[in-house]
Amino acid sequence: MSLSTVKTRAKLGLQAPLVSVEVHLSNGLPAFNIVGLPEAAVKESKDRVRSAIINSKFEFPNRRITVNLAPAELPKTGSRFDLAIAIGILTASDQVPKQLLDQYEFIGELALSGELRGIEAILPAVIACASANKQIIVSRENANEASMVEAITVLAANNLLQVTAHLYKTQPIESWRKNRVQSQPQHPEISDVIGQKQAKRALEVAACGGHHILLFGPPGTGKSMLASRLAGILPRMTNHQALQVASIHSLANKTVARNLLQRPFRSPHHSASAIAIVGGGSSPKPGEISLAHEGVLFLDEFPEFQRSVIEMLREPLESGEINISRAAAQLTFPAQFQLVAAMNPCPCGYRGSQRCDCSAEKIARYQSKISGPILDRIDLHIPVTNIDNKQLFQTPEKQQGESNQKISRRVNHARSIQIKRQGLINARLDNQQLKKVCPLNQIQQDFLDHAINSYGLSTRSFHRSLKVARSIADLAELEFPDIPQYQEALSYRNQFNPQK
Repeated sequence: MSLSTVKTRAKLGLQAPLVSVEVHLSNGLPAFNIVGLPEAAVKESKDRVRSAIINSKFEFPNRRITVNLAPAELPKTGSRFDLAIAIGILTASDQVPKQLLDQYEFIGELALSGELRGIEAILPAVIACASANKQIIVSRENANEASMVEAITVLAANNLLQVTAHLYKTQPIESWRKNRVQSQPQHPEISDVIGQKQAKRALEVAACGGHHILLFGPPGTGKSMLASRLAGILPRMTNHQALQVASIHSLANKTVARNLLQRPFRSPHHSASAIAIVGGGSSPKPGEISLAHEGVLFLDEFPEFQRSVIEMLREPLESGEINISRAAAQLTFPAQFQLVAAMNPCPCGYRGSQRCDCSAEKIARYQSKISGPILDRIDLHIPVTNIDNKQLFQTPEKQQGESNQKISRRVNHARSIQIKRQGLINARLDNQQLKKVCPLNQIQQDFLDHAINSYGLSTRSFHRSLKVARSIADLAELEFPDIPQYQEALSYRNQFNPQK
């Protein structure tokens, strides 16, 4: 029977659902039809596949060819199905043996010459293929990226002829060597920042519990420098986290870093659109918040971003993911990033000094761009002030502060306490879990009750302050937070007030 089935993978967000390429050759007028909800690029593979087969010295069947991409209700996009379709036609016409097809999945675009080209979003497909316990055949362009997944045999071919020779067992393709990553992530040193002791302490607390942070102060005080140092004191990612981050970058058609364990640091310009920040488009792709997953998203000149863009951060700041709905599909991209926002106190940046000529109306309009609900979701509000002139003239030895390695060691230890105690970091605790790790005695309840009334804290602000206090206690290796930890946590929330 002139029928064959070849396995491949579609692209659907971070998912890579299995697609069966069913090829049937029948009698009748010669025709080549592809069914199963293919879009334009998939339909065009008819011409690419025909030329690739002919130029690879095979015979293109002069029969009625029907290719079904199952399941039919799943939209099929891109050129990733070319190789599977070509192999399906060659096996259905008995030009290539079918015996080994069940062991492999085939993904790649074919050139007219039969050369195999790379495709985007290869990593999600390779991860899904590894879960199915299959081997995967890809182009050499995709081989390095595909080899990041350790639990799979990656076979990289240059052209269609090499793939068929492998299936014939006449010239087997050797498995691609695994991609080695650097052993030590590279980040700028926090010790390069002169002074700013309070801000450095806040960064350490934020790194410990995964909290969001707002830095505000005049231009040139080191806000950007501080923000760029946060990733350097975060713990290294696990292999699972690193692969998920790499998959997001692969889906966005970005270059995947060879050092998988280095946490991402994203710093989009304030003119970026909503789609660029949160993701989307006609063919939805992850935005900056997802590209910063498990890393740091730095939004400099925070009030200069469009108000609509800032407000779109509400959901991901709370849930750690972003949902994008389109007519064809609903996609969810992870977005468990740490936000570091930086802003000036007024449009000119020099509020409170003789250099400032901003009116009260201009200041109010500038600061009102950051709404209460967004401020509520940012755990630490830290002033970054001008440093003393004498610190600028100190010798490098006296200016030198603690290194990334030293702070990271404390952060790592505190996070290990959190994972052992509750299985996740403090910023991701729900309210029921929070009650267990932050039990309040009567004295603490009275103190916090007074603080809620004095500072006008919302319920969300209160719970976030408890999480920060829990992180401060973990850094001090305390079983439970006490009044000093709650005081420090509350001090971080009340330092930025747009009304003042």
